[in-house]
Amino acid sequence: MTAQSCPRQHCATTMDSAALEPTLYTVKAVFIVDNDGNRLLSKYYDPELYPSMKEQKNFEKNVFDKTHKADNEIAFVEGMTIVYKSSIDLFFYVVGSPQENELMLMAVLNCLFESLSLMLRVILESDPQQVIEKVNYRADDNPLSEQSVAQHITEKLALTSNVLQSAKEQIKWSILK
Repeated sequence: MTAQSCPRQHCATTMDSAALEPTLYTVKAVFIVDNDGNRLLSKYYDPELYPSMKEQKNFEKNVFDKTHKADNEIAFVEGMTIVYKSSIDLFFYVVGSPQENELMLMAVLNCLFESLSLMLRVILESDPQQVIEKVNYRADDNPLSEQSVAQHITEKLALTSNVLQSAKEQIKWSILK
């Protein structure tokens, strides 16, 4: 059927359904904000979505205002499909087009969330041997003198103490919330 022989109503329906089909570009934006709605990280994959920094921050603030007290995982804000997750004092958002599959967006969100959790887990480790193994540190590559070993152990103990104090603070704040 050619465009000339296509009945007007049928062509309009075909074009409308084509406009609503999901695209290959599932994720329009990803951003992380703190518990006050302040941007920590953002990446916009669609340059036409919110071209200026001001528009992006306004969108992020609007999304945060509508989602930070909700218990849902999906929101529709400014015509966009948004999936989100919070952890202690951070909010993770993945933005897709209005017709996008929420399960696809949630898969991206979960991957981002779990990847960051795994990468940052080393910070909460209190066993120096585990820290060294997790960052693939090999003593064979860096021969240490007795004095530098003592200095290294002292630094690791101080780091461990700081990490434990930070973990205690995070646990305290998560309980108080």
